[in-house]
Amino acid sequence: MRASNTFSAADSALGYLYQVRVALLWSLRRAKTGADFIVSLETLDDVTFESKGGTPEELLQTKHHRNHEASLSNASGDLWKSLRVWFEGHANGQIPAGTALYLLTTGEAPKDSAASLLRSEGRDVGKALPVLESVAQSSESQANAPAYAAFLAASATARRTILDSVVVLDRAPGVLTIDDDLKNEVFWTAEHKHLDAFLKRLEGWWLRRVIKQLSSSPQAVGILSAELEAEMSELREQFKQDNLPIDEDLVSFTLDDETHAAHADYRFVHQLKLIDASKKRVAAAIRDFYRAYEQRSRWLREDLLLVGDLTRYERKLVEEWELVFEAAKDEIEATAVEAAKRKAARAVLAWAEQASIAIRPGVTESFVVRGSFHMLADEAPPRIGWHPDFHDRLAEILNLGATPPKAAAGGDAK
Repeated sequence: MRASNTFSAADSALGYLYQVRVALLWSLRRAKTGADFIVSLETLDDVTFESKGGTPEELLQTKHHRNHEASLSNASGDLWKSLRVWFEGHANGQIPAGTALYLLTTGEAPKDSAASLLRSEGRDVGKALPVLESVAQSSESQANAPAYAAFLAASATARRTILDSVVVLDRAPGVLTIDDDLKNEVFWTAEHKHLDAFLKRLEGWWLRRVIKQLSSSPQAVGILSAELEAEMSELREQFKQDNLPIDEDLVSFTLDDETHAAHADYRFVHQLKLIDASKKRVAAAIRDFYRAYEQRSRWLREDLLLVGDLTRYERKLVEEWELVFEAAKDEIEATAVEAAKRKAARAVLAWAEQASIAIRPGVTESFVVRGSFHMLADEAPPRIGWHPDFHDRLAEILNLGATPPKAAAGGDAK
Protein backbone atom coordinates (compact mmCIF):
# COMPACT_ATOMS: atom_id res chain seq x y z
CA MET A 1 0.00 0.00 0.00
CA ARG A 2 1.33 3.44 -0.87
CA ALA A 3 2.19 5.74 2.03
CA SER A 4 -0.48 8.27 1.05
CA ASN A 5 -3.16 5.58 1.08
CA THR A 6 -1.94 4.32 4.45
CA PHE A 7 -2.18 7.78 5.98
CA SER A 8 -5.62 8.28 4.44
CA ALA A 9 -6.90 5.01 5.91
CA ALA A 10 -5.42 5.84 9.31
CA ASP A 11 -6.98 9.30 9.27
CA SER A 12 -10.38 7.83 8.39
CA ALA A 13 -10.14 5.25 11.15
CA LEU A 14 -9.14 7.88 13.69
CA GLY A 15 -11.98 10.06 12.48
CA TYR A 16 -14.54 7.32 13.13
CA LEU A 17 -13.09 6.53 16.55
CA TYR A 18 -13.16 10.22 17.39
CA GLN A 19 -16.79 10.41 16.36
CA VAL A 20 -17.68 7.48 18.64
CA ARG A 21 -15.80 8.90 21.63
CA VAL A 22 -17.22 12.40 21.17
CA ALA A 23 -20.73 10.94 20.98
CA LEU A 24 -20.16 9.25 24.35
CA LEU A 25 -18.72 12.42 25.89
CA TRP A 26 -21.64 14.56 24.79
CA SER A 27 -24.12 11.87 25.84
CA LEU A 28 -22.61 11.78 29.33
CA ARG A 29 -22.91 15.54 29.58
CA ARG A 30 -26.54 15.51 28.45
CA ALA A 31 -27.37 12.63 30.80
CA LYS A 32 -26.33 14.78 33.77
CA THR A 33 -29.16 17.21 32.98
CA GLY A 34 -31.71 14.44 33.52
CA ALA A 35 -33.37 14.98 30.13
CA ASP A 36 -34.40 11.97 28.04
CA PHE A 37 -32.78 11.79 24.61
CA ILE A 38 -31.86 9.51 21.74
CA VAL A 39 -28.38 9.62 20.19
CA SER A 40 -27.40 8.13 16.85
CA LEU A 41 -24.34 8.17 14.61
CA GLU A 42 -24.30 8.61 10.84
CA THR A 43 -28.00 9.45 10.48
CA LEU A 44 -28.85 13.12 9.96
CA ASP A 45 -25.29 14.02 10.89
CA ASP A 46 -22.10 12.56 12.34
CA VAL A 47 -23.81 12.60 15.73
CA THR A 48 -27.49 13.40 16.20
CA PHE A 49 -29.32 14.07 19.46
CA GLU A 50 -33.08 13.81 19.33
CA SER A 51 -35.85 14.23 21.86
CA LYS A 52 -37.60 11.10 23.09
CA GLY A 53 -40.27 11.86 20.49
CA GLY A 54 -37.71 11.80 17.67
CA THR A 55 -37.33 15.54 17.03
CA PRO A 56 -33.71 16.55 16.23
CA GLU A 57 -32.35 18.89 18.90
CA GLU A 58 -28.60 18.93 18.28
CA LEU A 59 -26.53 17.91 15.27
CA LEU A 60 -22.79 17.49 15.60
CA GLN A 61 -20.15 17.40 12.88
CA THR A 62 -16.79 16.05 14.10
CA LYS A 63 -13.52 16.78 12.30
CA HIS A 64 -10.36 15.13 13.56
CA HIS A 65 -6.85 16.03 12.38
CA ARG A 66 -3.61 14.47 13.54
CA ASN A 67 -2.06 17.83 12.67
CA HIS A 68 -3.40 20.16 15.35
CA GLU A 69 -2.37 23.14 13.23
CA ALA A 70 -5.13 22.38 10.71
CA SER A 71 -6.82 25.65 9.79
CA LEU A 72 -10.55 26.28 9.64
CA SER A 73 -10.16 29.04 7.05
CA ASN A 74 -12.98 30.74 5.16
CA ALA A 75 -12.71 28.22 2.31
CA SER A 76 -11.99 25.24 4.58
CA GLY A 77 -13.40 21.97 3.34
CA ASP A 78 -14.35 20.99 6.91
CA LEU A 79 -16.41 24.14 7.31
CA TRP A 80 -18.18 23.96 3.97
CA LYS A 81 -18.89 20.23 4.12
CA SER A 82 -20.65 20.86 7.42
CA LEU A 83 -22.58 23.82 6.05
CA ARG A 84 -23.65 21.74 3.06
CA VAL A 85 -25.13 19.03 5.31
CA TRP A 86 -27.03 21.59 7.33
CA PHE A 87 -28.28 23.77 4.48
CA GLU A 88 -29.42 20.78 2.44
CA GLY A 89 -31.06 19.30 5.54
CA HIS A 90 -33.01 22.51 6.07
CA ALA A 91 -33.96 22.68 2.40
CA ASN A 92 -35.41 19.15 2.33
CA GLY A 93 -37.11 19.50 5.70
CA GLN A 94 -35.04 16.91 7.56
CA ILE A 95 -33.53 19.46 9.93
CA PRO A 96 -36.16 21.58 11.70
CA ALA A 97 -35.56 25.28 12.28
CA GLY A 98 -33.95 25.94 15.64
CA THR A 99 -31.94 22.71 15.74
CA ALA A 100 -28.55 23.41 17.32
CA LEU A 101 -25.72 22.78 14.83
CA TYR A 102 -22.19 22.17 16.12
CA LEU A 103 -18.91 21.86 14.25
CA LEU A 104 -16.39 20.25 16.57
CA THR A 105 -12.85 20.22 15.20
CA THR A 106 -9.33 19.67 16.44
CA GLY A 107 -8.26 22.36 13.97
CA GLU A 108 -8.22 26.07 14.72
CA ALA A 109 -10.21 28.94 13.26
CA PRO A 110 -7.88 31.83 12.29
CA LYS A 111 -8.49 35.20 13.89
CA ASP A 112 -11.33 37.18 12.24
CA SER A 113 -12.29 34.22 10.02
CA ALA A 114 -15.95 33.33 9.54
CA ALA A 115 -15.49 30.25 11.72
CA SER A 116 -13.98 32.30 14.54
CA LEU A 117 -17.01 34.59 14.41
CA LEU A 118 -19.29 31.57 14.90
CA ARG A 119 -17.68 30.51 18.19
CA SER A 120 -19.63 30.85 21.42
CA GLU A 121 -17.17 33.49 22.62
CA GLY A 122 -16.78 36.67 20.57
CA ARG A 123 -19.67 35.55 18.40
CA ASP A 124 -20.81 37.82 15.54
CA VAL A 125 -23.04 36.09 13.00
CA GLY A 126 -23.66 39.42 11.28
CA LYS A 127 -19.98 39.65 10.32
CA ALA A 128 -19.59 35.96 9.49
CA LEU A 129 -22.47 35.86 6.99
CA PRO A 130 -21.08 38.28 4.36
CA VAL A 131 -17.66 36.60 4.57
CA LEU A 132 -19.22 33.25 3.74
CA GLU A 133 -21.38 34.77 1.00
CA SER A 134 -18.30 36.32 -0.60
CA VAL A 135 -16.42 33.00 -0.54
CA ALA A 136 -19.39 31.09 -1.98
CA GLN A 137 -19.75 33.59 -4.83
CA SER A 138 -16.07 33.97 -5.73
CA SER A 139 -14.28 30.74 -4.83
CA GLU A 140 -13.31 28.40 -7.68
CA SER A 141 -12.97 25.33 -5.45
CA GLN A 142 -14.54 22.35 -7.22
CA ALA A 143 -14.56 20.32 -4.01
CA ASN A 144 -16.65 22.94 -2.23
CA ALA A 145 -18.88 23.76 -5.23
CA PRO A 146 -21.89 21.66 -4.05
CA ALA A 147 -21.69 23.31 -0.63
CA TYR A 148 -21.54 26.78 -2.15
CA ALA A 149 -24.57 25.96 -4.29
CA ALA A 150 -26.59 24.75 -1.29
CA PHE A 151 -25.62 27.86 0.66
CA LEU A 152 -26.49 30.30 -2.11
CA ALA A 153 -29.75 28.49 -2.88
CA ALA A 154 -31.08 29.54 0.52
CA SER A 155 -32.66 32.96 0.90
CA ALA A 156 -30.79 35.67 2.76
CA THR A 157 -33.19 35.25 5.67
CA ALA A 158 -32.70 31.47 5.73
CA ARG A 159 -28.91 31.85 5.65
CA ARG A 160 -29.02 34.10 8.70
CA THR A 161 -31.48 31.83 10.50
CA ILE A 162 -29.38 28.73 9.93
CA LEU A 163 -26.10 30.43 10.86
CA ASP A 164 -27.72 31.63 14.08
CA SER A 165 -27.90 27.95 15.05
CA VAL A 166 -24.30 27.14 14.06
CA VAL A 167 -21.62 27.03 16.74
CA VAL A 168 -17.95 26.31 15.93
CA LEU A 169 -16.02 24.47 18.63
CA ASP A 170 -12.41 24.53 17.45
CA ARG A 171 -9.19 23.45 19.17
CA ALA A 172 -11.04 20.46 20.58
CA PRO A 173 -9.04 17.66 22.24
CA GLY A 174 -8.03 14.85 19.88
CA VAL A 175 -9.01 11.20 19.93
CA LEU A 176 -6.34 10.38 22.53
CA THR A 177 -6.46 13.52 24.68
CA ILE A 178 -10.24 13.34 25.03
CA ASP A 179 -9.62 10.85 27.86
CA ASP A 180 -9.38 13.62 30.44
CA ASP A 181 -12.77 15.03 29.43
CA LEU A 182 -14.36 11.58 29.62
CA LYS A 183 -12.86 10.96 33.06
CA ASN A 184 -14.22 14.28 34.28
CA GLU A 185 -17.72 13.11 33.36
CA VAL A 186 -17.41 9.82 35.24
CA PHE A 187 -15.11 10.85 38.11
CA TRP A 188 -17.89 10.27 40.66
CA THR A 189 -18.60 6.70 39.55
CA ALA A 190 -15.59 4.91 41.04
CA GLU A 191 -12.44 5.45 43.07
CA HIS A 192 -9.97 7.69 41.28
CA LYS A 193 -7.47 4.85 40.83
CA HIS A 194 -10.18 2.78 39.12
CA LEU A 195 -11.44 5.41 36.66
CA ASP A 196 -9.38 3.99 33.79
CA ALA A 197 -10.86 0.53 34.36
CA PHE A 198 -14.37 1.96 34.65
CA LEU A 199 -14.02 4.04 31.49
CA LYS A 200 -12.53 1.11 29.56
CA ARG A 201 -15.62 -0.98 30.29
CA LEU A 202 -18.04 1.86 29.60
CA GLU A 203 -16.39 2.56 26.24
CA GLY A 204 -16.42 -1.13 25.41
CA TRP A 205 -20.17 -1.25 25.97
CA TRP A 206 -20.63 2.02 24.05
CA LEU A 207 -18.70 0.75 21.03
CA ARG A 208 -20.75 -2.46 20.93
CA ARG A 209 -23.94 -0.42 21.19
CA VAL A 210 -22.85 1.95 18.41
CA ILE A 211 -22.02 -1.00 16.15
CA LYS A 212 -25.47 -2.42 16.81
CA GLN A 213 -27.04 0.94 15.95
CA LEU A 214 -25.03 1.29 12.75
CA SER A 215 -25.78 -2.26 11.61
CA SER A 216 -29.50 -2.22 12.35
CA SER A 217 -31.78 -2.21 9.32
CA PRO A 218 -33.79 -1.07 7.53
CA GLN A 219 -33.65 2.00 9.78
CA ALA A 220 -30.99 2.75 12.36
CA VAL A 221 -32.31 2.62 15.92
CA GLY A 222 -30.72 5.25 18.14
CA ILE A 223 -29.29 4.75 21.61
CA LEU A 224 -31.66 5.77 24.40
CA SER A 225 -30.35 7.87 27.26
CA ALA A 226 -31.98 5.29 29.55
CA GLU A 227 -29.63 2.63 28.12
CA LEU A 228 -26.57 4.71 28.98
CA GLU A 229 -27.89 5.45 32.45
CA ALA A 230 -28.62 1.76 33.05
CA GLU A 231 -25.11 0.74 31.97
CA MET A 232 -23.57 3.44 34.17
CA SER A 233 -25.63 2.23 37.11
CA GLU A 234 -24.61 -1.39 36.52
CA LEU A 235 -20.92 -0.46 36.28
CA ARG A 236 -21.11 1.69 39.41
CA GLU A 237 -22.42 -1.31 41.32
CA GLN A 238 -19.59 -3.47 39.99
CA PHE A 239 -16.96 -0.98 41.14
CA LYS A 240 -18.15 -0.79 44.73
CA GLN A 241 -15.86 -2.21 47.42
CA ASP A 242 -18.03 -5.29 47.89
CA ASN A 243 -18.07 -6.07 44.17
CA LEU A 244 -15.88 -6.52 41.10
CA PRO A 245 -16.59 -5.93 37.39
CA ILE A 246 -17.36 -8.97 35.27
CA ASP A 247 -16.38 -8.41 31.65
CA GLU A 248 -18.97 -9.13 29.00
CA ASP A 249 -16.52 -10.72 26.57
CA LEU A 250 -15.77 -13.39 29.16
CA VAL A 251 -19.41 -13.96 30.06
CA SER A 252 -20.19 -14.54 26.38
CA PHE A 253 -16.99 -16.52 25.68
CA THR A 254 -17.59 -19.75 23.78
CA LEU A 255 -14.91 -22.42 23.90
CA ASP A 256 -13.17 -22.83 20.55
CA ASP A 257 -11.04 -25.71 19.28
CA GLU A 258 -7.79 -23.78 19.67
CA THR A 259 -8.39 -22.93 23.33
CA HIS A 260 -9.57 -26.49 24.01
CA ALA A 261 -6.44 -27.98 22.45
CA ALA A 262 -4.14 -25.52 24.23
CA HIS A 263 -5.38 -26.76 27.62
CA ALA A 264 -5.54 -30.49 26.80
CA ASP A 265 -2.43 -31.35 28.86
CA TYR A 266 -3.08 -29.11 31.84
CA ARG A 267 -3.14 -30.79 35.23
CA PHE A 268 -6.74 -29.91 35.95
CA VAL A 269 -7.79 -31.64 32.70
CA HIS A 270 -5.85 -34.78 33.66
CA GLN A 271 -7.61 -34.68 37.02
CA LEU A 272 -10.99 -34.70 35.27
CA LYS A 273 -9.99 -37.58 33.03
CA LEU A 274 -8.91 -39.54 36.11
CA ILE A 275 -12.54 -39.67 37.27
CA ASP A 276 -14.09 -40.34 33.85
CA ALA A 277 -15.68 -36.89 33.57
CA SER A 278 -17.63 -36.57 30.34
CA LYS A 279 -16.23 -34.68 27.37
CA LYS A 280 -18.81 -31.92 27.84
CA ARG A 281 -17.85 -31.59 31.48
CA VAL A 282 -14.18 -31.31 30.56
CA ALA A 283 -14.98 -28.70 27.92
CA ALA A 284 -17.01 -26.69 30.43
CA ALA A 285 -14.11 -26.87 32.89
CA ILE A 286 -11.65 -25.56 30.28
CA ARG A 287 -14.05 -22.74 29.43
CA ASP A 288 -14.44 -21.74 33.08
CA PHE A 289 -10.71 -22.07 33.75
CA TYR A 290 -10.00 -19.71 30.85
CA ARG A 291 -12.67 -17.24 31.94
CA ALA A 292 -11.59 -17.16 35.57
CA TYR A 293 -7.90 -16.89 34.71
CA GLU A 294 -8.51 -13.99 32.33
CA GLN A 295 -10.90 -12.17 34.67
CA ARG A 296 -8.64 -12.54 37.69
CA SER A 297 -5.64 -11.37 35.66
CA ARG A 298 -7.52 -8.23 34.61
CA TRP A 299 -8.54 -7.47 38.17
CA LEU A 300 -4.92 -7.72 39.24
CA ARG A 301 -3.57 -5.63 36.35
CA GLU A 302 -6.10 -2.88 37.05
CA ASP A 303 -5.51 -2.94 40.82
CA LEU A 304 -9.13 -3.87 41.40
CA LEU A 305 -7.97 -6.84 43.41
CA LEU A 306 -4.84 -7.40 45.48
CA VAL A 307 -2.75 -10.56 45.60
CA GLY A 308 -3.67 -10.86 49.28
CA ASP A 309 -7.37 -10.85 48.37
CA LEU A 310 -6.85 -13.82 46.06
CA THR A 311 -4.78 -15.65 48.66
CA ARG A 312 -7.59 -15.36 51.20
CA TYR A 313 -10.19 -16.39 48.62
CA GLU A 314 -8.22 -19.45 47.56
CA ARG A 315 -7.70 -20.44 51.19
CA LYS A 316 -11.46 -20.30 51.65
CA LEU A 317 -12.04 -22.42 48.54
CA VAL A 318 -9.54 -25.02 49.72
CA GLU A 319 -11.13 -25.18 53.18
CA GLU A 320 -14.62 -25.67 51.76
CA TRP A 321 -13.37 -28.26 49.28
CA GLU A 322 -11.51 -30.13 52.01
CA LEU A 323 -14.67 -30.62 54.07
CA VAL A 324 -16.55 -32.09 51.11
CA PHE A 325 -13.58 -34.12 49.86
CA GLU A 326 -12.86 -35.71 53.24
CA ALA A 327 -16.54 -36.45 53.80
CA ALA A 328 -16.63 -38.26 50.45
CA LYS A 329 -13.53 -40.26 51.38
CA ASP A 330 -15.12 -41.26 54.69
CA GLU A 331 -17.96 -42.87 52.78
CA ILE A 332 -15.60 -45.03 50.74
CA GLU A 333 -14.40 -48.29 52.21
CA ALA A 334 -10.67 -48.90 52.25
CA THR A 335 -11.13 -51.80 49.86
CA ALA A 336 -13.43 -49.86 47.51
CA VAL A 337 -13.01 -50.63 43.84
CA GLU A 338 -11.83 -47.95 41.43
CA ALA A 339 -15.34 -47.43 40.03
CA ALA A 340 -16.63 -46.49 43.48
CA LYS A 341 -13.78 -44.05 43.99
CA ARG A 342 -14.45 -42.35 40.69
CA LYS A 343 -18.15 -42.11 41.42
CA ALA A 344 -17.40 -40.41 44.75
CA ALA A 345 -14.94 -38.10 43.00
CA ARG A 346 -17.56 -37.04 40.46
CA ALA A 347 -19.85 -36.15 43.37
CA VAL A 348 -17.16 -33.84 44.77
CA LEU A 349 -16.77 -32.29 41.33
CA ALA A 350 -20.54 -31.81 41.11
CA TRP A 351 -20.44 -29.95 44.43
CA ALA A 352 -17.68 -27.66 43.13
CA GLU A 353 -19.65 -27.00 39.95
CA GLN A 354 -22.61 -25.80 42.02
CA ALA A 355 -20.75 -24.10 44.86
CA SER A 356 -21.52 -20.46 45.60
CA ILE A 357 -18.43 -19.04 47.28
CA ALA A 358 -18.10 -15.38 46.34
CA ILE A 359 -14.74 -13.65 46.11
CA ARG A 360 -16.69 -10.56 47.16
CA PRO A 361 -20.35 -10.38 48.24
CA GLY A 362 -21.49 -8.74 45.02
CA VAL A 363 -19.68 -11.12 42.65
CA THR A 364 -22.24 -13.76 41.74
CA GLU A 365 -20.84 -14.92 38.39
CA SER A 366 -20.45 -18.69 38.76
CA PHE A 367 -17.50 -19.10 36.37
CA VAL A 368 -15.29 -17.28 38.89
CA VAL A 369 -15.89 -20.01 41.47
CA ARG A 370 -15.73 -22.98 39.10
CA GLY A 371 -12.71 -21.66 37.24
CA SER A 372 -10.87 -20.86 40.48
CA PHE A 373 -11.39 -24.43 41.67
CA HIS A 374 -9.85 -25.71 38.44
CA MET A 375 -6.95 -23.29 38.82
CA LEU A 376 -6.25 -24.77 42.24
CA ALA A 377 -6.47 -28.24 40.71
CA ASP A 378 -3.92 -27.15 38.11
CA GLU A 379 -1.16 -26.07 40.46
CA ALA A 380 2.07 -28.02 40.82
CA PRO A 381 1.47 -29.82 43.06
CA PRO A 382 -2.33 -29.42 42.91
CA ARG A 383 -3.92 -27.96 46.04
CA ILE A 384 -7.22 -29.70 45.41
CA GLY A 385 -8.44 -32.70 43.45
CA TRP A 386 -11.40 -34.98 42.88
CA HIS A 387 -10.13 -38.56 42.99
CA PRO A 388 -9.48 -39.82 46.55
CA ASP A 389 -5.91 -40.66 45.48
CA PHE A 390 -5.47 -37.71 43.10
CA HIS A 391 -1.91 -36.86 44.19
CA ASP A 392 -0.54 -40.33 43.46
CA ARG A 393 -2.64 -40.93 40.36
CA LEU A 394 -1.74 -37.58 38.81
CA ALA A 395 1.96 -38.14 39.51
CA GLU A 396 1.76 -41.47 37.69
CA ILE A 397 0.18 -39.87 34.63
CA LEU A 398 2.65 -37.00 34.48
CA ASN A 399 5.62 -39.32 34.94
CA LEU A 400 4.47 -41.21 31.85
CA GLY A 401 5.24 -38.12 29.78
CA ALA A 402 1.96 -36.23 29.58
CA THR A 403 3.51 -33.18 31.19
CA PRO A 404 1.54 -29.90 31.16
CA PRO A 405 3.21 -26.80 29.73
CA LYS A 406 5.56 -25.16 32.22
CA ALA A 407 3.78 -21.83 31.77
CA ALA A 408 0.37 -23.25 32.68
CA ALA A 409 -2.03 -20.35 33.01
CA GLY A 410 -3.25 -21.44 36.42
CA GLY A 411 -0.02 -20.44 38.12
CA ASP A 412 -0.06 -16.76 37.25
CA ALA A 413 -3.32 -15.11 38.33
CA LYS A 414 -2.89 -15.56 42.06
